Amino acid sequence: MHSKSMRIIFAGTPDFSVGVLESLINTGHDIKGVYCQPDRPKGRGRVLSACPVKEKALEYNLAIFQPESLKDEAEQQILASLNADIMVVVAYGQLLPKTVLETPKYGCLNIHASLLPRWRGAAPIQRAILAGDTQTGIGIMQMNEGLDTGDILLEKTCAITESDTAQSLHDKLAILGAQGIIEALENLERLTPTVQDEAGITYAKKLSKDEAWIDWSQSAVQINQQIRAFNPYPIAQTHAQSDKFEGKVLRILSATV
Repeated sequence: MHSKSMRIIFAGTPDFSVGVLESLINTGHDIKGVYCQPDRPKGRGRVLSACPVKEKALEYNLAIFQPESLKDEAEQQILASLNADIMVVVAYGQLLPKTVLETPKYGCLNIHASLLPRWRGAAPIQRAILAGDTQTGIGIMQMNEGLDTGDILLEKTCAITESDTAQSLHDKLAILGAQGIIEALENLERLTPTVQDEAGITYAKKLSKDEAWIDWSQSAVQINQQIRAFNPYPIAQTHAQSDKFEGKVLRILSATV
């Protein structure tokens, strides 16, 4: 076992969270339970499908919990019974109530894919590319009841290159997040929490399919940023202008300026 092995509850749902869970397992931490979103209908057949974190947790025979809400008192009691030192939250998909935040001995740590307070919210990776940011990173945050408002324990930065898409940047930040949480847990009692600067707050609202339409009155640089930010979802699109394809929708995966 790791010399500083901790009893951890892990909460996460998408691909971004999977590498973090694996890192915690590989460094000898004791995963008492994995929380993820309930199985959802997926694809054209609307078949109930497990999220990536659940699939990984099943590989390791970990205890899996998929409550609709952690506001439910019975669910809170189940979580408390796991007797965790800390809860690690990575793109879980639910805001945690105060009771849950205060249950583990050291509270709850969140990995957020931006340099807070810039890009609080649901789509920090895409919004950073869309805005033309040249740098981003991950923050390890001591969670409070707000949306990405907690004190920062540790940050790791990452350049955004001119060829980065949301997918490539997602993959880089997922690796940084996994490294960052291991570092934070090893140094937990030595890290100094930093209050977020109220001056630099921006919000990364959820992506909508309507935003995918290209406005050709924008500059070439802005259009390029839109195409890169919206790959792999929702994919930038426009109406074809040629006679052969008139009226068809073209989906644009990449571009250069």
